[in-house]
Amino acid sequence: MKVAVSRLGFGGAPIGNLYREVSDEVASGAVEAAWQNGVRYFDSAPHYGLGLSERRIGVALAGRPRDEYVISTKVGRLLEPFDGEGLDDEGFAVPRHFRRVRDYSADGVKRSIESSLERLGTDRVEIVYIHDPDDHWDAAFGEAYPALEELRSQGVVGAIGVGMNQWEMPERFVRETDIDVVMLAGRYTLLEQPSLVSFLPACVERGVSVVACGVFNSGLLSKPVVAADAKYNYEEAPSALVERARAIAGVCGRHGVTLPEAAIQFALGHPAVVSVVVGARTAEQMTANAAYFSASVPEDLWNELKTLNLIDPEVPTP
Repeated sequence: MKVAVSRLGFGGAPIGNLYREVSDEVASGAVEAAWQNGVRYFDSAPHYGLGLSERRIGVALAGRPRDEYVISTKVGRLLEPFDGEGLDDEGFAVPRHFRRVRDYSADGVKRSIESSLERLGTDRVEIVYIHDPDDHWDAAFGEAYPALEELRSQGVVGAIGVGMNQWEMPERFVRETDIDVVMLAGRYTLLEQPSLVSFLPACVERGVSVVACGVFNSGLLSKPVVAADAKYNYEEAPSALVERARAIAGVCGRHGVTLPEAAIQFALGHPAVVSVVVGARTAEQMTANAAYFSASVPEDLWNELKTLNLIDPEVPTP
């Protein structure tokens, strides 16, 4: 990828008040902790808190040398003024002063980027992802991508990507367009590697970088001890996956490693993966993520997981 990103990235959804409110001060502290721990890649989207995440990242990074960090944002959900009562109904604890309108048209892409630049307080973003076009292939492929390609040629956008919770459609983008990067959420983790067979090899073949996110599978791998009510794909985890996560945690424990340490480092073993992006809502969470990222994980741990078929025996490991 033409844009260089830090191996550990900051995910901006939590400071967009994902599930619960975070104060401006606490959100700023999370970004500051990321910076102090060497993170130079910051990801956001209009979807995250109806623009709140972008605004907070823009404020937190203001005054820092612009050439020293990378910002990514997303297109596909335009924000329109709205007089709705109560809080947002898509998981963010923010007033419904805006509503999301799905728009993957060329005009929608340009309007979305203009609004994002204003919220972020910058004149450029290094990476723009087409966000969750699961049911919008024709518009995303036929309109959003060509519009981003034009903006890339003009230097407004450094790299074009697609960000999704599946690998099948991103593989089509990899094979049928000249995208630079895929943000893959949850489909290449310590718990499951369905993207290993065809998607990741296609990325290597085509020179497309992968940014791995959702490496904790919505929480199932986020703690040393796996709770019975842990989340998977934003819902209560099936019992079979809870037991699998506990088996992996047991192997980790035998090698003096915690489950989140192994989870955050696992994806980086694949040659296509250039960064792992992990969300944080507080400085303490971000500092913990950085410690997981830096922890020493012995090769014997990966070998035992392969022997027990807890990870794919063919998977490349760090």
